Amino acid sequence: MTEKKLFTSESVSEGHPDKIADQISDAILDAILEKDPMARVACETSVTTGLVLVFGEITTDAYIDMQKIVRQTLKEIGYNDARLGFDCETTAVLVAIDEQSPDIAQGVDISLEAKGQTAEDFDKIGAGDQGLMFGFAVDETPELMPLAISLSHRLVRYLTKLRKTNQISYLRPDAKSQVTVEYDEAGQPKRIDTIIISAQHDETVDNETIFNDIVEKVIKEVIDERLLDDQTNYYINPTGRFVVGGPQGDAGLTGRKIIVDTYGGYSRHGGGAFSGKDATKVDRSASYAARYIAKNIVAANLARKVEVQLAYAIGKSAPVSISLNTFGTGKVTENKLIEAIRELFDLRPAGIIDMLNLRRPIYKQTAAYGHFGRTDIDLPWEQTDKVDALHAYFSC
Repeated sequence: MTEKKLFTSESVSEGHPDKIADQISDAILDAILEKDPMARVACETSVTTGLVLVFGEITTDAYIDMQKIVRQTLKEIGYNDARLGFDCETTAVLVAIDEQSPDIAQGVDISLEAKGQTAEDFDKIGAGDQGLMFGFAVDETPELMPLAISLSHRLVRYLTKLRKTNQISYLRPDAKSQVTVEYDEAGQPKRIDTIIISAQHDETVDNETIFNDIVEKVIKEVIDERLLDDQTNYYINPTGRFVVGGPQGDAGLTGRKIIVDTYGGYSRHGGGAFSGKDATKVDRSASYAARYIAKNIVAANLARKVEVQLAYAIGKSAPVSISLNTFGTGKVTENKLIEAIRELFDLRPAGIIDMLNLRRPIYKQTAAYGHFGRTDIDLPWEQTDKVDALHAYFSC
């Protein structure tokens, strides 16, 4: 028997404990950036039964009401009733914030290259940390994302829509999805092998109703029927019950869903989380830049699949390395593509911030349902406005 070629990715809803934490951290970041675009923010959040703890390092002259932001974020998600096990009105909110370490600040304020030079000679901003970041694009979907993670996000986003519009009245905020895609011999998506959805619900509903509603009102509305067949497996709330969820069922922490946030495991990951960090933190900004590069290369039809790696040293502005893999799908050599990247994309922290206009309050909307491949919101790193420049570069 020949083994199927399968790949699986998962997503979680905005009511998942880790995603609650991400959204609070990014809501605080956005509120600060709205008043102080030059602020340095590294905001972490932890949630558990009856408690939200906000902590980290923030350097800014702006005042924001963190308690109000936390409670408003919880309310928007849907935690507005004590019967859900977590209530925006009664949950305790603790704040423990310090300023950015001066040892880090001195490298971010004035980069290694700029020391002893004038501002005109060198970019003054250094990377906020060392590390490696990956960006990825593939032509499996119109948004140039792997199919499994794209569908996983769509399922939980649609589930949330039905909950918030009361079209499925018994749903509660916490949910998870998982999609397994079968590939053909040419490496193209062939069909959906398995779909798993765990959706928090109230006590009054039976398992059969949940199964039928989610298959008919969610899965079949979201996924192209040509990808589903009579061999597709559906596992809906496979434990048989999901009443206790959210922070009552599990603690949550900022940055604990980094694979959900990116490419669903289809591409490599450098390990750095995004939420709560301003754009001087290359964990975030350089990951966005790497996606921007990869997506434009695929959109320019220079490769079908591209993975870009960037690496930085703390306090140094220029990346210490740029590497690229087209997995044999490139129409030009990988070395030539790297030359084009160096020519067309400014990958110093200040260059990325300027290129993608990142000193804006745009981050809370990314904190659930993925940072990449989003078609429901307008994100600068998802634009394909470098396609013409890439074509021009290779026509020389």
